[in-house]
Amino acid sequence: MNDLSAPSVSVILPILNEESDLENCITAILQQDYDGELEVILALGPSKDSTDLIAQKIAAKDKRVKLVKNPTGLTAAGLNLAIKASSFEIICRIDGHAEISKTYIKSAVSIMKETGAVNVGGIMFADSDQGLQRTIAQAMRSKLGVGPSKFHTGGGAGESETVYLGTFKKSAILAAGGFDERFIRAQDWELNYRIRKQGGLIWFDPRLVVTYRPRKTFSKLARQYFQYGRWRRVITRTHSNTSSFRYLAPPFALVVNLFSLVSGVFVTPLLLLPLMVYIFTIVIGGFMIGRKITDKLLMPLVLATMHMSWGVGFITSPKNLLKG
Repeated sequence: MNDLSAPSVSVILPILNEESDLENCITAILQQDYDGELEVILALGPSKDSTDLIAQKIAAKDKRVKLVKNPTGLTAAGLNLAIKASSFEIICRIDGHAEISKTYIKSAVSIMKETGAVNVGGIMFADSDQGLQRTIAQAMRSKLGVGPSKFHTGGGAGESETVYLGTFKKSAILAAGGFDERFIRAQDWELNYRIRKQGGLIWFDPRLVVTYRPRKTFSKLARQYFQYGRWRRVITRTHSNTSSFRYLAPPFALVVNLFSLVSGVFVTPLLLLPLMVYIFTIVIGGFMIGRKITDKLLMPLVLATMHMSWGVGFITSPKNLLKG
């Protein structure tokens, strides 16, 4: 029987095409310094690489690992299937390309008890030591890259609108209706909004650090942030009281830069000034954020890709994107 101070925990992961990171991710979970019982539930989408084979080998070696099928491959659907298959009240959500510290679950459970929160989470620590991925990681930890969001850039512990991944009380998830499977992105934020609406406390604590491996190419980064922008617009349509300047800044910058470029070329060069100010800002910012000389040189392109892709996604987000 488990000590009441260490309740049993179900760790859930939606998995799709994670062959490069899955083994390290699951190893970090199974080697937790935690006295309570753990189970790990992998919701397996239709991967096109060797993810399923790796997952099956892991499950064969450790009976704590359970596999469930997620035919659609969609994150929200996979999370709901994993929750349905879970045995315990504490649900710790992890992603297949993330890695947690040895004491992550112990700390999350302790913070949940201390605060009375129904969901606790911390910092999405983007990290890599490889080329462009390293530069992207640095951009994703900067306020110039992602704004003042605590779970990206850090900050003091306290009540929060949302947190990265999260360790939940399953009862709070179920009372809120689970993850909305219509949301391809932003499903965490949207669920946390509904949990808060029913009185649940969401708590950020910087002691909870999850290592995140960012995209490795400009094209994948652009697609990621395009989707972020698209689905943030869906959130603002669905919950109109949640708009803020932080979310409107990228589309605003895109419109201003395009207007500046076109009017500067066809009307007067003076109107190129806003575009020049933006370029100057990301170049100087890039030199301040980047660690190595290659990072400093690549950073302006990375920042512009993040900002402009988000902006295009937000502006072009169709009203019928959220079906049902």
